[in-house]
Amino acid sequence: MDPDFLVDLFAPFARVSIRRMFSGHAVYHDGVVFALVIRGEVFLKCDDETSPAFVAEGLAPFVYATRRGETTVGSYRRMPEACFDDEQELRRWAGLAFSAGLRAEGAKARRRIRRP
Repeated sequence: MDPDFLVDLFAPFARVSIRRMFSGHAVYHDGVVFALVIRGEVFLKCDDETSPAFVAEGLAPFVYATRRGETTVGSYRRMPEACFDDEQELRRWAGLAFSAGLRAEGAKARRRIRRP
């Protein structure tokens, strides 16, 4: 997917920036990654708090092939098709993904703090 298309797609949610990442793109808002675009598919960030909503909708996790077989990345799940046509649905799902991204960033920051 073209970066300009992604900026337009997520415009109802927020202003985003797009960065190349491996064979796709990462989608950021306020410096927090909340979506990946790989092979023309959009995957949204999820975590323990938001994953049940993705699972309930039957949204598959991001899976990629390696020399040893397939690797599943459970922290990213396919974006619902409705998000491409319905701005309200896009805002809802992108909001869930962004909140998961914020929690992940907070967890990284806490791990960086070392106590004597």
